[in-house]
Amino acid sequence: MLVADALADEPNFTYRRGSIYSLMIGHRDLPFAQEIEDAFNAMPVPDKYNDHGLGKKIFYTDEKKLKIKDEASHRGFRIDMASDKEKMTDFDLFLQKQGIASRLVAKWFGRKKTDGVCNMQLVQERGYNNASEVDKRVAELSVRKDALLMDAGEELIGSTFVLVNDIRYFDRSTISSAVGGALSTTINIYNASQGKNTFDQENLGTMLKTIKGFNVKIKTYLYQLVWDDEASGLFYKDIYTEQPDETKRSNFENNRGRFALIYLGMQESSGKDVSFMGINESEPQLMVRKACQRALDENVANLQRNFEVFKIKSPLLDVEPLRCEIGKKEGVTENSRFEVLEISENEQGHIEYKRKGVIRPVKGQIWDNRFMAAEENAEGANLGSTTFEIVSGKDFYPGMLVREIK
Repeated sequence: MLVADALADEPNFTYRRGSIYSLMIGHRDLPFAQEIEDAFNAMPVPDKYNDHGLGKKIFYTDEKKLKIKDEASHRGFRIDMASDKEKMTDFDLFLQKQGIASRLVAKWFGRKKTDGVCNMQLVQERGYNNASEVDKRVAELSVRKDALLMDAGEELIGSTFVLVNDIRYFDRSTISSAVGGALSTTINIYNASQGKNTFDQENLGTMLKTIKGFNVKIKTYLYQLVWDDEASGLFYKDIYTEQPDETKRSNFENNRGRFALIYLGMQESSGKDVSFMGINESEPQLMVRKACQRALDENVANLQRNFEVFKIKSPLLDVEPLRCEIGKKEGVTENSRFEVLEISENEQGHIEYKRKGVIRPVKGQIWDNRFMAAEENAEGANLGSTTFEIVSGKDFYPGMLVREIK
């Protein structure tokens, strides 16, 4: 059954997206630490992913421990209770100690810590629009409802990622005379004395001298939740319950260490200058937010390009012309190429993707959807979507998914 049939009846059909828990390693003793933390806390998860946050977003560790000696050879390393600690990086140890893998799984199933009760509500919400759509699929495909939801879970849960972000300020200005908290000092002293959030010219001048060279570099470490036959079998057989069950509650607590993450790779932002056009000089916090947001978006776009499992899929909005809500934030350029995928369900209810063609962005019609692009009057900021032209294929229709290819 083509999902096109579903789209005709359900215009808001939910395509299955990846899910992200994005966290930051804080550095209390480094310049602009508090401003960077505030900016990170204000950042949403990239909008082409589901937010799978676990609450706390900022963690602290010893500055000397943030090293991966041979990053490339570490790719594919599995982090669980059986991991060789001699081979684990400090990031791995941190994630293991925090029990991140098991907590991600627990969130997927709305597991209650007190009695172990679980549900499939989140899987249903992210895999399908609503309960009526699930019921319709069951009737059409003659499959059990729980089997259909489990299938959605296999695709969804296996596409759960953790981003560990190491964000640091660096000064590119040769005339910057004050770092290491000068911005915080200026803001706090002035606000305390005046009881407001504006600056006089003297304080503003000090702040601007500091902020002129403001920039950040971010190293983003990408991990993926392991949801293979062993993990899903353990959960569905020994842990999942919709009624209070002390045995299954204990099974989860005693087997947390069997759920795992796998390290995929790292991306470092370029550190290129960020325009602060469109930002009022009395809003330095917004300058920090923009620098951090642009650098993180750059890393996410490059990780998507470099790791197949992390690539986003986004639906076609129209076909005359071909339009899709992706743009420069996702790394789209004139040289980008995208495959167009048709979504279907087989007789067992499994989702399948089939390439139907290739498209490329139209020159001058690439949407600049980066943070505050409109405020700086960036070219393409008001387009609302990117327009594409066909390289190969035909008979495209709204709702087909596009995914970048190399």
